Amino acid sequence: MVGSKVVVQVPATTANLGSGFDCLGMALALYNTVTVHATTGGLSVRIEGEGAEDLRWGEENRVLRAMRLAFQEAGERLPGLSIELRNEIPLGRGLGSSAAATVGGLVAGNALCGNPLSTDRLLALATQLEGHPDNVAPALLGGLVIAVQDERGLICERLDVPPDLTAALFVPDFPMPTAEARRVLPAQVSRADAVFNMGRVALLVAAIARRRYDLLDAATRDRLHQPYREAIFPAMPRLFDAAREAGALGVFLSGAGSTIIALCREDAQAVADAMAHAAHELDITGKALVAPLADEGARAEITRPSRHRPGKQPADHW
Repeated sequence: MVGSKVVVQVPATTANLGSGFDCLGMALALYNTVTVHATTGGLSVRIEGEGAEDLRWGEENRVLRAMRLAFQEAGERLPGLSIELRNEIPLGRGLGSSAAATVGGLVAGNALCGNPLSTDRLLALATQLEGHPDNVAPALLGGLVIAVQDERGLICERLDVPPDLTAALFVPDFPMPTAEARRVLPAQVSRADAVFNMGRVALLVAAIARRRYDLLDAATRDRLHQPYREAIFPAMPRLFDAAREAGALGVFLSGAGSTIIALCREDAQAVADAMAHAAHELDITGKALVAPLADEGARAEITRPSRHRPGKQPADHW
């Protein structure tokens, strides 16, 4: 194991997709990269990109915590580690940055141990660490994932995402911590609102599966969480309107926020720019991004030292 190097790419994720509160998640082609060298020394962590000034790099680092759990599950002793994190996923913006760190650490640790843990086990461990599967499942599996839990455990069903859909994003400069975004939600909702969302989440899954893009606007509407989160983000309806007016097929708050995502077939950049322009008129700063949907989840490439001759050996793929 010592001398091995593993590189893991983990996609960003968007949870809820409007109507699918706490049960739908989708992967986006915006990546965090975890590079780990197994050494005989101690621990070092270097962070570049998003969150480099804010993230913890020591024992509480999410990637390291997940790697420790993977080694524990595999029955292996943790070696010295040199960890490099290159982050493209913004923190605290509802794009699954913590899920990406957890999945990246688990997949890296599993690869260094020789991949003894199954995908189902990795998913269970990621859910154990994160608490909710709607971000970790698409980060690990890619695509669109329906994730529910019952007394038997976690149930996930994955769908391929349409290759001709693209996400237009407006990422505000302010975060919306998940705990705060959950505090504004009511303990109970009306039967009418529950039925409203039940129908629309079913419609959303059908729209993606059957490529019925004309249904996405209705399917992404929501009454369970977005209206209440307007108390934290009052400009949300105006940005939704701007996206729709620019041609978005459907628009929603990503996870607990603050990112807003619009699904598009064409002119995704124009839709992202329209949201940014509307935000500017409301004195909200942020950035416009475009990201394809990601059909692949986390992937690891490992290089092991040769026992026979120097030089890089063929990589194993997880």
